[in-house]
Amino acid sequence: MKLTPPKNITWVIALVVGVLGIIGHLAGFFGDFAFWLVVIGFVILVLSTLLKDL
Repeated sequence: MKLTPPKNITWVIALVVGVLGIIGHLAGFFGDFAFWLVVIGFVILVLSTLLKDL
């Protein structure tokens, strides 16, 4: 399996989603959905590393 670096826009999207989840958890926004925002951010990063051109 060959890993590829994610595109810049994909990395930024994953970063924004993850940071929103962390801030949402610390500040009390989003309720239980804050945890899932962080998970979605990490999944985007993993998929963009595993799949070419993402």
